[in-house]
Amino acid sequence: MEEAYERLDRFLQWLQVNGAELRACNIKYCDSNKGCGLYSSNDASDGVLLVVPLNLAITPMRVLQDPLLGSECRAMFTEGEGEVDDRFLMNLFLTVERLRKNSSWKLYLDMLPTTFGNPLWFTDDELLELRGTTLYRATELQKKSLLSLYHGKVKDLVKKLLILDGDSESEVSFDDFLWANSVFWTRALNIPLPHSFVFPQINEVQDNSLPMGKSSEPSTGHGCSKDMINGKDVQKSEVKGNDIEVNGAELMSVQKDTVWVEGLVPGIDFCNHELKASATWEVDGTGSVTGVPFSMYFLSVQSSFPIEKEICISYGNKGNEELLYLYGFVIENNPDDYLMVHYPVEAIESIPFSDSKSQLLEAQKAEMRCFLPKSLLDHGFFPAGSSKDKGKDTCKVDQTCNYSWSGQRKTPSYVNKLVFPEDFLTTLRTIAMREDELFKVSSLLEELVGTGGERQPSDAEVRAAVWEACGDSGALQLLVDLLHVKMTDLEEYSGTEVCDTELLEQEAHITGSPGDTVNGSCKKMSRNKWCSIVYRRGQKQLTRLFLKEAEHALQLSLSDDSTTQS
Repeated sequence: MEEAYERLDRFLQWLQVNGAELRACNIKYCDSNKGCGLYSSNDASDGVLLVVPLNLAITPMRVLQDPLLGSECRAMFTEGEGEVDDRFLMNLFLTVERLRKNSSWKLYLDMLPTTFGNPLWFTDDELLELRGTTLYRATELQKKSLLSLYHGKVKDLVKKLLILDGDSESEVSFDDFLWANSVFWTRALNIPLPHSFVFPQINEVQDNSLPMGKSSEPSTGHGCSKDMINGKDVQKSEVKGNDIEVNGAELMSVQKDTVWVEGLVPGIDFCNHELKASATWEVDGTGSVTGVPFSMYFLSVQSSFPIEKEICISYGNKGNEELLYLYGFVIENNPDDYLMVHYPVEAIESIPFSDSKSQLLEAQKAEMRCFLPKSLLDHGFFPAGSSKDKGKDTCKVDQTCNYSWSGQRKTPSYVNKLVFPEDFLTTLRTIAMREDELFKVSSLLEELVGTGGERQPSDAEVRAAVWEACGDSGALQLLVDLLHVKMTDLEEYSGTEVCDTELLEQEAHITGSPGDTVNGSCKKMSRNKWCSIVYRRGQKQLTRLFLKEAEHALQLSLSDDSTTQS
């Protein structure tokens, strides 16, 4: 542990040498699971806790301008190689810098985890805990893709770059590339860079707007980057400051002219996640807030902090599936958990009248999958409890179907309690359509657009015709079937929701690594296994609850149909 504290001290010195200012917080070790975090040290009157110059950020533009990697990466972009994008550049940079003997980023990289909790790092036995879940297949596909990319492009390229750097001895491995990929996905932020920072030629009248530095410091050169909106979805990220003026001339508005870039910001990226954020980060383009132009700063959203309290941001409203897949942790009873349900595209070929239905699906811009947030259940037939923010709930289903232009199809009696998205239901209506219903849809659309096909019906008109002909019964029956299949898959290898609950109750204490012992004998559950069980139990619970909603809606729909027919 003493060595770890020495690494931290060296890193903090490196931050300060490169212009970072820890004004009202410290970076400290949390625990074996979270690593380091940011902790309050004193009150900040302006709420600014930490300031980091943007030229310390690792971004795709930095990679393109890097003396060692730049020319190779620019050449790959010029040749239009499909696998080369912003994220590839970042992962390549991290892989190379990890292996370089004299990397100027060593003091930062030494502070990063060497292993991660996402399923790509699971042992074979731990991965088996995910069988039957969406994550199991996704992890298999992702690892296969990364292996292909590593052997097809990364391995030889990294070796070539190391030799150019004068290192012919270091050996690159897949674990190095996997480490780089995990560092990026667990730590990258969406940075709204001021346009003048990305394209400094606009501000050439400011000779020294960005300081030149040594190789261990950010350079002034920046290239173009694709707009990218991904990574950690923090609750707030905006460019501060008004229009920039130089010698009285208005050059641009930094509020409007921003370039979103994914990147790593040393220092700020040590902030951990909490559902209710106590701080957020923002970009100060002019220096009007922090006194440091082109900087990112950490801002408290509380009036004051107790000393030594951990300061957290929110990565966004993410379910356990996404948290485990990207970041390697889960939250028990996660209020943002969700269930993903999909109809396999390949199965359409085997259904009756597949060609006609495929055309209708295309005309409706059909959604073949849907995400069902837990919060939808607050508005269903069997709400678990009253939601405190029902009026603000953006997850409430908006029923937009244009009910019956002929008046023959009545608005369902249950419409205000139906929690399933209309986009997905209209897809299921089309797939479940009988021959007579298909004929009726064709007739309705022909009446609408004419026999000569003078125009194409809009997607809204096709949806309305499908609703008129089919109603909800067929779609809801298909949805019930899909949810039954999902539950069968989830329970096949790991048993019921009750089984998972019993396992978690038996293993109340978690260890950081598999096979740890208690009192020299009793093995505790590994953290990876615990996360897997929490995640899959949540999936089983949501499947059960949404299945109950679908079955009840189906019964009401059949009842409405029988009433109409009588």
